[in-house]
Amino acid sequence: MNLPPLSLYIHMPWCIKKCPYCDFNSHAVNPSLEPNYLRYVDALLTDLANDLALYSIERPLQSIFMGGGTPSLFTPSAIERLLNGIAAQIPLAKDLEITLEANPGTFDSGKFAEFYALGINRLSIGIQSFNDQLLANLGRVHSGGEAHAAVEMAQCIGFTNINLDLMFGLPGALPDSSLDDVGIAMRYQPNHISFYQLTLEPNTLFYQFPPVLPKEDDIFAVQKAAQKLLAEHAYQQYEISAYSLAGKPCRHNVNYWQFGDYLGIGAGAHGKITRDLPEQIIRTFKPRHPEQYMQDTHRHGNTHTIALKDLPLEFLMNHLRLKSGFNLQHYQRTTGLSVDSLEPGLTHALNQDLLCCDSETYRCTEKGWYFLDSILEMFLPA
Repeated sequence: MNLPPLSLYIHMPWCIKKCPYCDFNSHAVNPSLEPNYLRYVDALLTDLANDLALYSIERPLQSIFMGGGTPSLFTPSAIERLLNGIAAQIPLAKDLEITLEANPGTFDSGKFAEFYALGINRLSIGIQSFNDQLLANLGRVHSGGEAHAAVEMAQCIGFTNINLDLMFGLPGALPDSSLDDVGIAMRYQPNHISFYQLTLEPNTLFYQFPPVLPKEDDIFAVQKAAQKLLAEHAYQQYEISAYSLAGKPCRHNVNYWQFGDYLGIGAGAHGKITRDLPEQIIRTFKPRHPEQYMQDTHRHGNTHTIALKDLPLEFLMNHLRLKSGFNLQHYQRTTGLSVDSLEPGLTHALNQDLLCCDSETYRCTEKGWYFLDSILEMFLPA
């Protein structure tokens, strides 16, 4: 059995402040009780050891992604301990991609120089906007000036593989606000730009007390104009909200979308592991609260084996987010199912001009790209 590539996601759950739109598993730092980062790292390493033993994993890691929360709050010594502990437990690919998420309000040149020296070779910086008023409306802790300073500092230190996160459809935004942000971001020539719409998710302050957002037609127009601007400057859209220069996508995220395997360690982390095809493709879920997680590291959290009837939908929910789509050989190789398991949904989507096919590669049409939910409904198990 040819197993898919393996990545590692590490969840680091603390932030300076909980943003009112954020539905991630993140927790504001208590100023009087700073998190014990080294204790949490030790829990992460125990968690990793448990998963490696439980699933008999020997494949090398292709990528590591430290997400949150705000991983850049962690000290360089804690990150060093973590990376050394990982390397002691599992083989690493020679071209390993190591991403650290960072927020501008946590930047310090000495600290980030140490991160760079530890081998972190990709930064994902949560800019959201360069506009002070829009940042204030979002409840962000940094200013536009700090956003500029963070990017400039990262480049001066030596980081060349940088993603800038930008949001559109923000409270108080004018039609040109997001285009201004995209234009500013491109002047720094990062390898990657994430550009995604603000959504009001349940269990957030914004959902409970909704801010006034731009009209849907205006949001859509801004999205299309920004996509055109990005394309004119050689940023290729390879996923719904991801744009990169040629050959510079986020390899870690591409592995998600291509239905690859990934270990998930940390409070609330999710993972997907293939043990046998097609009967044993497993999703894993770790305890959400940091304190509970640190106390329960001898356990493996919860697991769920994907039912055979759900596999086509699970595969397509990931792959159809990619502009490149999927080919039938890859579907068979990563699910263990026959091509017939995609019918009749595949034929229906083709007949309705939602999918197109070229040499056994299926991708969304321009129409299908905006009706992805409708396509996926065609593959719901009976």
